[in-house]
Amino acid sequence: MNAPRTIVEYLEQLRAALRGADPALVQDALYDAEEHLRAELAEQPERSEAQMLEHVVGSYGAPDEVADIYRDQEIKIQRALRPPRPPKRRSLAGRFFGVAADPRTYGALFYMLLALATGIFYFTWAVTGLSLSMGLSVLIIGLPFIVLFFGSVRVLSLVEGRIVEAMLGMRMPRRPVYPTQGMTLMQRIGSMFTDVHTWTTLCYMWLMLPLGIVYFTLAVTLLSVSVAFIAAPLAMLFRDDSWLSWPRQVTVDWGFGAHVPGWGDAIAMCVIGIVLLFATLHLARGLGRLHGYIAKHMLVPREAS
Repeated sequence: MNAPRTIVEYLEQLRAALRGADPALVQDALYDAEEHLRAELAEQPERSEAQMLEHVVGSYGAPDEVADIYRDQEIKIQRALRPPRPPKRRSLAGRFFGVAADPRTYGALFYMLLALATGIFYFTWAVTGLSLSMGLSVLIIGLPFIVLFFGSVRVLSLVEGRIVEAMLGMRMPRRPVYPTQGMTLMQRIGSMFTDVHTWTTLCYMWLMLPLGIVYFTLAVTLLSVSVAFIAAPLAMLFRDDSWLSWPRQVTVDWGFGAHVPGWGDAIAMCVIGIVLLFATLHLARGLGRLHGYIAKHMLVPREAS
């Protein structure tokens, strides 16, 4: 591989060396490298890019060396993100009830409850910002407002990425896409509008509202019903028999004929509630994995890889 003569060549060689790696890792590596190289160039204005790179390669590392370092670090990161592996259970019952021992289950469940609040915020921010950007585009203040709005979208993308990584365990970028150098304001605005990543991020923010409603509704409804069923024996223990006979007798029918609910019905409801609770945990974990892939696909630029 030829020694890079410019920062752009260095980044292209680093991108090539990281081909096939996680897109989030590639974005972090490119950002760190460009930030470091441009800082070195700014501190040594008397040197050209080629001279600076020749000096820096000895300390920072050649592109292939930096790529190897980031790959090694990624292995450690993935190990840290991976929750402790629960004991392997061979029986069907062990796998079904073993979901309670998986920490990612509770992270996904909490994400489903949080998604309604974040979904409302993201949707409102995206719709309001895009509407104001279009409305103010004919005025002088419209251009800086558009730049600020698209910049805020990228910041929110990083924030959501940190939430997804912490709760769902999906590797997300820790660095933003490095700002384009040597471009005028109009060129930057044009690149923002033509950047597919900008629009996929906005689509994700719009999509989070219906997804947040679905996630929150499923989590609250299923948890409420399962807990209510599990508490049926407790309700039977402290019941007041007067409600069974006035103004109309309460009966239940399991398909074997209507009858007044008793302890057998309460125990049956408790068993159903326990099964429903663990089924809800499986659903939450599955939806968490699915949403992690959605976030990865829409919030991480594909060109990073």
